[in-house]
Amino acid sequence: MTDIQLWTALITPMKEDGSIHFKNLDEIISRQEEAGNGILVLGSTGEGLALAHNEKKEIVDFISDRGNSVPIMVGVGGFNLKTQTDWISYCNEKNIESFLLVNPLYSKPGLKGQFEWFKSLMDVSDKPCMIYNIPSRTGVKLFPEVLQQLKHHGNLWAVKEASGSISEFQEFRKAVPSIPLFSGDDGLMPFFATAGGSGLVSVASNIWPKETKLYVEKSLKGDTASLFPIWTDAVKALFSASNPIPLKVLMKEKGLIERSVLRSPLTNEELSSTDHLRASDEAIINWYQLNK
Repeated sequence: MTDIQLWTALITPMKEDGSIHFKNLDEIISRQEEAGNGILVLGSTGEGLALAHNEKKEIVDFISDRGNSVPIMVGVGGFNLKTQTDWISYCNEKNIESFLLVNPLYSKPGLKGQFEWFKSLMDVSDKPCMIYNIPSRTGVKLFPEVLQQLKHHGNLWAVKEASGSISEFQEFRKAVPSIPLFSGDDGLMPFFATAGGSGLVSVASNIWPKETKLYVEKSLKGDTASLFPIWTDAVKALFSASNPIPLKVLMKEKGLIERSVLRSPLTNEELSSTDHLRASDEAIINWYQLNK
């Protein structure tokens, strides 16, 4: 797991009636396996909080029984501690490799509360954990002091930083210099790499698994001349509406999934045009052919 530089925050493909499309799920996992990317399921890109508990179990069971050739990380998110520790205990028994832990939603805990939250989750886990800073979704930033207090916990494996701030990233780097830091923003990967980042947890790699892997490799090597503005424009297109709306729409247009169905309150009607998505898709494919 330590040699995985790119983790794909996988979508959850759905049928027209909104049920999980397991055939499509198997197919998109296979594309990630071909590229050698780690896979994160049931994160925000996977609409994890919009899925019923039994649906999340079905997805983890399906993946656990599948026999994957790449490591699987499972998202842990919500606000009820007992619910989340029970979820971790359930997943402990499955063939998955790690957990992604996020601050509790809505409650906005302070330093002490965050420490107790993450420690309680990691104490229950039998697997390595990545702590995730995403204040735009949780309403509160992860305090660097919390990481300092947790840095010797045996299950703290990595940190995912998605605040959009390079200075925030540098604060975490200073707080836990020996713990791998991953960018949670596709577009900031080249900048985070120069600040000591170890890799990327990506949205874009759902569509471009091999292309994004090359993007990460070039970023980490400092070979960034060819990355701009192509990748900047592509990431902007993917976030032209709330994630994963543009992502699912483009994947459907490319025939990677059967339907671009989303769980309410997300809707494809938020996306007025796909011209920018198609243009970015063509640009990324051409870039890969020239640089691979």
